[in-house]
Amino acid sequence: MSSCEARGDRVEELHQQVSVMRREIKNLRRLLGSAAGSHRKHVASLRSLVSNMGHEGSALPQAAPNAGTLEQGNIQTVPIGYISSCFSVKNGTPRQPTICGPSRATLRVRKSVFNNPEHALLGLEHFSHVWVIFLFHKNGHLSYKAKVKPPRLNGQRVGVYSTRSPHRPNALGLTLAKLDRIEGDTIHLSDIDMIAGTPVLDIKPYIPDYDSPRSRSGADVEPCGSDVEPQEIAPVALDEVTAITQLCENSGTSSSEAHENIHINVGEKAKINGQKGDAVLRSAASNISTHLNTVLREVRAYVDDTDPPEWNGAEKPTRPSDSPESNPPESAQHSSTLCFGASTIAGWVREPPVSGLEVRFTPHAERELERFLPPDHSGAPGDDRPRFNFLCSAGEAVAAIRGVLSADPRSVYRRTRCVDRLFFFTLDTAHITCWFGRGFAEVLRVQPVELEPKKLST
Repeated sequence: MSSCEARGDRVEELHQQVSVMRREIKNLRRLLGSAAGSHRKHVASLRSLVSNMGHEGSALPQAAPNAGTLEQGNIQTVPIGYISSCFSVKNGTPRQPTICGPSRATLRVRKSVFNNPEHALLGLEHFSHVWVIFLFHKNGHLSYKAKVKPPRLNGQRVGVYSTRSPHRPNALGLTLAKLDRIEGDTIHLSDIDMIAGTPVLDIKPYIPDYDSPRSRSGADVEPCGSDVEPQEIAPVALDEVTAITQLCENSGTSSSEAHENIHINVGEKAKINGQKGDAVLRSAASNISTHLNTVLREVRAYVDDTDPPEWNGAEKPTRPSDSPESNPPESAQHSSTLCFGASTIAGWVREPPVSGLEVRFTPHAERELERFLPPDHSGAPGDDRPRFNFLCSAGEAVAAIRGVLSADPRSVYRRTRCVDRLFFFTLDTAHITCWFGRGFAEVLRVQPVELEPKKLST
């Protein structure tokens, strides 16, 4: 009887091993297919390049061998510098710059690009934020797909161009970083999501008047009255709309009360600016009040699912709930859009299926983190405590760790297949060990990077 049970256990064990081998073979086939596809693309690209050189190389002027390169689609890029960051590896690096505010980096412009790199940065100190265009140089094998699985969607597939996945045909990254200061040819940045060694292709100043859709919405406002000069009414209309909106949102007053308050403000302005200003402001306020009444009625009717007076006898605008599929499936609910001023975004960006995590520290991890010294700290002779290179204090390190872990930096594979395994990442000169539970992440250990291999081997 015991021999039969032993044979049965052995057979079951062999079945499990076979299943594991089949899964590994399947994964290897996928990798091989992806590598073969990438190889074919590279070979086709090289053949096209050689063919163009053979047919068009002789037609180029000898005095300018690079003339017409951009017009022919041959784009040549040279990194202007490389990032020195508090993140040294991909694991644990934030996916977006706003996730970890205390994250810091420096960018030094190469002298091979400009003889005087500091001249290229002249005037940039007047801006608070900059766009950083860089390369995802740690992508590994150059493979990409039309559909990807963003970690925030927890395994659901969407088009690659509706995400910020690093795996794309052209591995370009874009980050809006905070500009802390400029020292000579070096830019000091914070709120970043780039790892050390990232090649930077370009930097551009962030200008809200050009880059933010909210600031563009005012350009579409048309004069409200035909008997008023546009130059006189346009700035007044914007001010009054802002006043009405803030009054309704902040004080909780009704639209009629808001209109009365606006008329009072208009009267006060008219006493200062004279009778002509009084007529202009009151006309603008009256027209804005009428327009606001209409908008409020339409919004209220839309929310209450009733037709406003203007829609009686006319075709009612289509709502998502009016379609035959009033209750979309779970996979489609996250593709809805959210409106913010003059722009819209996918609903899953603000309301992802993956919720934020509570971050905890064990007492041992807190004590280890307190040992780290800031970069400019002048310690006593013989003090062997570890020192940060970018982070200014242990409190700032705590905030950075919370920012990284609260957004759940694990991939979908690790969330589903490696739930019980420890998670490691590097922040500045600290190597962090943590584990994830249901709705939380707990930091277990914080060790200096140079001690991490020795500690792990014991």
